[in-house]
Amino acid sequence: MTGPPDEFDWIASLRGLTRGDPRALNLVDDAAVLPGRPGHDMVISTDAMVEGVHFLVDENPTLIAKRLLRTSLSDLAAKAARPFGYFLTTAWPSSRNWRYRQAFTRGLEEDGDEFGVSLLGGDTVSTEGPLTVSATVLGWAPSGQTLLRSGARDGDIAVVCGVVGDGWLGLQAARGEIPDPGGRLAAHYRAPKPLLHLREALMAHVRAAADVSDGLLADALHVAKASGLGVALCLEALPLSLGAADWCANQGSEVRARLDLARGGDDYALICAVPSGSEDAFRRDVAALGTPAAAVGRFEAAPGLRLTLRGGPLRTEDLGWRH
Repeated sequence: MTGPPDEFDWIASLRGLTRGDPRALNLVDDAAVLPGRPGHDMVISTDAMVEGVHFLVDENPTLIAKRLLRTSLSDLAAKAARPFGYFLTTAWPSSRNWRYRQAFTRGLEEDGDEFGVSLLGGDTVSTEGPLTVSATVLGWAPSGQTLLRSGARDGDIAVVCGVVGDGWLGLQAARGEIPDPGGRLAAHYRAPKPLLHLREALMAHVRAAADVSDGLLADALHVAKASGLGVALCLEALPLSLGAADWCANQGSEVRARLDLARGGDDYALICAVPSGSEDAFRRDVAALGTPAAAVGRFEAAPGLRLTLRGGPLRTEDLGWRH
């Protein structure tokens, strides 16, 4: 450990508590996989959000609920699992009245209808601290076919589905710190869309995947480490929205700008390991579903993260968001 312990050090310290249970996936994935109904495994993932850390203070409560459910469902999207339900925990400050809570409920209702997930239970408590909410989402995947982080192989192509940088820029836009014509960047931050519609394409082509929540650099390395590999990424290949491309073009340093976009987090894109030779077919299938996809590098036997920009090597110590 080179600095103060962070969330990943804390998670590593808990691995002994799994007692080697294979359903815990050694705590290297954002989910657990349990035998479920005949022919299927149940995929379970939990996410928590704290006011002022994961969403803005005084944010619209309907959008808080949508952000909670959508970011949780993104973990199932990365597993190629079909969601069906969730458990909800809320810790309410006394300042949040009934009307506020009803607005929060409205966000869950709207997204429950959109994504086909039902509330199955949970808990609610009061708190003297900030508003804190948590969702545990459940989905089905065919037995033994859950897409894990640990399946990448040496030579697999790193493909990003979705765009990179909009979450980080969207937070700044939501704070009023950067221009955001049309509000698209802020909307991406506040209510990202989980890429659940890519499930069949993922199952057909992909060996390993993670959603991009901590930042592309960090999450690509999560996949690499879980697979016993390293990863090389080319920053000129990042898939950018028009808003992110415009922002990048107006920065003084392309190196700094692309590094910021690649490690900012909150994108909820997917970083995938695709067998070499299959990446073009995968990208076509994803594009046909209305989502951009770009080959951004390669998983390799040599451990660690290697970055280039237009052929020149780059170094960075800051890989992405850490609590």
